[in-house]
Formats: sequence, C-alpha cells, structure tokens
Amino acid sequence: MKQIKVQCPAKINLTLEVLNKRKDGFHNIKSIMQTISLYDFLTVNAESGAGIEILLDGNSDKIPYDEKNLVFKAAKAFFERTGINNVKISIFIEKNIPVEAGLAGGSTDGAGTFFALNELFGKPLNKNEIEELCASLGSDLNFCLNGGTAICSGRGENTEKLPTPVLNISLIKPMSFGISAKEAYTKFANLKDKSVPDNTKKMAELLINERFDGKLLYNSLENAVIDDYRELREIKTALPNAMMSGSGPTFFVLEEKVNQKFENMLVIEGLKTTTEGVKAI
Repeated sequence: MKQIKVQCPAKINLTLEVLNKRKDGFHNIKSIMQTISLYDFLTVNAESGAGIEILLDGNSDKIPYDEKNLVFKAAKAFFERTGINNVKISIFIEKNIPVEAGLAGGSTDGAGTFFALNELFGKPLNKNEIEELCASLGSDLNFCLNGGTAICSGRGENTEKLPTPVLNISLIKPMSFGISAKEAYTKFANLKDKSVPDNTKKMAELLINERFDGKLLYNSLENAVIDDYRELREIKTALPNAMMSGSGPTFFVLEEKVNQKFENMLVIEGLKTTTEGVKAI
C-alpha cells in the first residue's frame, strides 16, 4: 500500500468583479484570490484492486462521500486521463474549511486529489495536464493548486501570480446556511446595476509594488445576496470593513479583532495569508 497526505488551503477573494455572462452559462470574472492558513487535509491510500475502486470517508457530516463529491470526480477524471487501472483508492477527507462558504473548500480538495494521485503514481501527468484537469472540473481548482496570490480571469481558471501581502485575517460565517455559487451568480444576473469598479487592476498594481490598500477590497456578489440575508447585514453593520469572500456567506476582516458576539456564527481568528497551494506534508 502507498500513502500520501496532502494539505489543501482555503482562499478568500480580495477582489471579485463579475463581468459578462458567457455562452457556457458561466460569468467571466476578474478577481484577486489569496490562499489563507486554513486547511483541509486528504489522506490517500492506493493498493492493487480490480478495475478502479474509489472509496471516500471523512470527519464531516456536511459533505457526501460518493460520486457527488468533487474529490471522487477528480479521482475518476485522473484515472480516465492516465489510463491507470486495477487500483483501489481510499481517501479520508479531514474537513476544516466550512462548506458552501465562499472559501473554495470543495475546489481545493479536488485540486488536492489531482496532486496526490499524480504523486502516488509517479507523476504520469505534467503540470499543464494537471492544470487542464483542474480547469475541466471547476473555476477555482487551478488557483487552489498553485496558491499564493493571483489575478484570476475567465471563469476563474486562468491565473497570473502576484506578490503576496502579509495580512492578518478573521473569518465570520453564519452557521445556519450556505450560499451556492449558482444562487449568488443567479442573483447577480438579476441585478439592475451590474457595473463594477476596476479595483482588481488597481490592487494588482499596488501588490506588484509591495503595497496594499484595504479600501480596494470589492465583491460584486456581496451586492447581489446581502439584502436577502439578515445575518449578512448584521455582519456588515457590526464590521463595516468586512468583505464577503466568493459567493459567501463568509465575510473576512483584515488587521482587526472580531470583538462582537455574533449569535449562531462561526468566527475563526488568527489566520494569515500564505504563498503556497496544495502540497504534500
């Protein structure tokens, strides 16, 4: 039996500007994504078997452990691409990143699965092939694979590295609900005013010069969903500098303590920006 353990980072969006809708149903975006020191862990075991057998288990009751899970889909895609056969794969998912939170928990686990299997089987796929598989499975996998700080464009799969700012981060997530990307983007599509600032470009220029301005934080999807959820308005009222990450409902604040006592919300403090993506540990 062969085994590998992989660390899969969460992400936040320092900027997220939603642009036009594409023919494939997705939206084009411009976003600066940032990995943070909150991780899921995958323990992957491989042994001989008949055909391809993929078994999932984990510590969370919030995710499926079957073909609906992005980890399962990634493993299946890997074996289809490589032609590797007659193996039994067991993957334990240690879930620490909240589900449907706008933190790319599913995407980072999918990217981690590609990375882990490629390492276990002697790197049958090169970097470009892994990137292609990531792009085929979702919008955030390519970023999670590489990590750090990057401008992400297209539907999110195109990434361009930037210098990483040193930031302290706190997260606040309502416990009673999640928001899917489909819900957030549908509500954005229904907005009358879809105009966006050019904060991604401005933020990138600052980061290249090793500077940072929290006033440039922006998320188009926050405007689309905040009126529908009392809890989101409560966070924004208590912490005006808080910004929603991705499709939400998680908000983050930089360089300040969350002193308020939020009811029925998960608060995670003491996080940092990181420069790495998925990696073996």
